Amino acid sequence: MTGSAPSTRALPRDLHPIAWWSWAIGLATAASLTTNPLLLLLLMGSATVVVMARRSGHPFGRSFRLYVLLAVVTVVLRVVFRILFGGQEIGNVLLDLPEVPLPDWAAGVRLLGPITSEALLAGLYDGLRLATIILCVGAANSLANPKRLLASVPPALYEIGTALVVAVTIFPQLADSARRVHAAQALRGGATSGVGRLRRFLVPVLEDALERSLALAAGMDTRGYGRSGGASPRERWVTGSLLLLALTGICVGTYAWLDPTAPRVLALPMLGAGVVVAVLGLVSAGRRVQRTRYRPDPWRTPELATVGVGIVVAVLGWYVGHTQVPVAYPGVDVMPYLSPLALVVGIIGTVPAFTTPVPASALAPREATA
Repeated sequence: MTGSAPSTRALPRDLHPIAWWSWAIGLATAASLTTNPLLLLLLMGSATVVVMARRSGHPFGRSFRLYVLLAVVTVVLRVVFRILFGGQEIGNVLLDLPEVPLPDWAAGVRLLGPITSEALLAGLYDGLRLATIILCVGAANSLANPKRLLASVPPALYEIGTALVVAVTIFPQLADSARRVHAAQALRGGATSGVGRLRRFLVPVLEDALERSLALAAGMDTRGYGRSGGASPRERWVTGSLLLLALTGICVGTYAWLDPTAPRVLALPMLGAGVVVAVLGLVSAGRRVQRTRYRPDPWRTPELATVGVGIVVAVLGWYVGHTQVPVAYPGVDVMPYLSPLALVVGIIGTVPAFTTPVPASALAPREATA
């Protein structure tokens, strides 16, 4: 008696890296359109839930802690900078610090002075927004395999993609190097505290992470990543002309879109034409790069659902920011609150934790809680 074969989508597999980045960019876009601390905390919670549920056992899957630490440091530094340079007399004064006089060439800059609760809350809100964006980028970097992401980069952007992959693997390499160096030093024993131990820990970690990133770059170069084939002078001239026209159109369209006094015909129409010409230029440039793909990553229903969640979160976040201004940008003198739509924006980002397959190299329960 033979049972029915299990569904392919139910089997453990890694989701397409571009799907994870699209989801994370959608959450980051929504975070950039609000200063509501409640909504920002919900977005951070959504990113954390998805990472905890769908991170893999690869080294990049353990890098989320570093991004969490970086986000916390960002919030603290933003509040500290507001204390040092944002002293103001208007509001509820919590601490009346003496103001440090500055020379005339530093006019407009204020050092210390009265610290109000409004100033601290403004610094906290700004820091939470930046921390949420950092956490979303960290979630994408912890979920998406950077090497598989490189294989999905268009041929024309392969050299840039190689550099970006090496750059985004620094944090995962740091996390993995820190874990291995800590285990090695624990076996050797010796000093367990003080500056000497910190120096013995940081130097091997940085050296090992840099060496592994350079080894990755050398390995990709050896395998021919970013190598371009021969092209005739006419093909080079056409490609260069298309990219130059695209750059001009995008620059003019962006400037006209941001400047309300510019003719509207130079705004979105010029920007759209520049994007179309850029696509044609990238296609023309990609013909020079010859490469093959071994087992290309498929696009299935979980990938489409994950990208859809990112788009929905970004669109709803934009809608809340433009139609519910008191919710998206609460004042520092009132208690922030969430509307039903804003609550949906903060919660819907957790959908990929349930609709995506378990990674093929998921962390063991003991490692996941370590």
